[in-house]
Amino acid sequence: MVRVERPQSEILLLTIDRPERRNAVNTDTLQQLAAALAEVSLPETRVVVLTGAPPAFCAGADLSGAESEVFHAALGAALRALAECEVPVIAAIDGPALGAGTQLVMCCDLRIATERSTFGIPAAKLGLAVDQWTIDRMTREFGWGIARAMLVGAEVFEADRLHRSGSVHRIGDIADAIEWAQVLATQAPLTVVAHKAALDESARAPDASARSEDLRLRAWASSDAEEGRLAFMEKRPPRFLAE
Repeated sequence: MVRVERPQSEILLLTIDRPERRNAVNTDTLQQLAAALAEVSLPETRVVVLTGAPPAFCAGADLSGAESEVFHAALGAALRALAECEVPVIAAIDGPALGAGTQLVMCCDLRIATERSTFGIPAAKLGLAVDQWTIDRMTREFGWGIARAMLVGAEVFEADRLHRSGSVHRIGDIADAIEWAQVLATQAPLTVVAHKAALDESARAPDASARSEDLRLRAWASSDAEEGRLAFMEKRPPRFLAE
């Protein structure tokens, strides 16, 4: 589920609240997130803060339903809702932000993380593939080098390393994130919104190519994808056969 709170009248705090699953997102959670973001507008809300209930920001997708096209549609809608939100969105990360967690983080405008936070896209360990829109967004927000290391090498990055690269803007906790949001809420909202829109427009990427989408769908429909899910649930190394 997604918990909706207002620590201050102009700040909306959205918390992914599935601690028993380390905040791994399922279809319902993603739909709740997209619905909450759809209600955001000026002047009632000037800043959104997205976080996760301890002990994680978001440990990824809930693999019990990750093969569903309904899940893919819900994830895509939630990611775009974050990216296209009218007001700035701060990601307040504490703990793992992996897979879908990293995707959520990179769709936020600003990022603050505790030193124990980690980031990565372990799709190559699960026989899965992310979509072109995600890859385009990742290369813009994290840079080519980090994107390649995450997607091709399945590397996991600590917050300090991403902070040094500029991908994480500040080191801090949820209290620091709220304090940052309070500062943003005092700034001229139309100026902030205009700059956010201009940055998004300047970074706009072309639509996914037919080839990359075909390859993504092939990966998700493969025996390797099923093996990756089973191995994850059975806590054993996967045996991929490229089929």
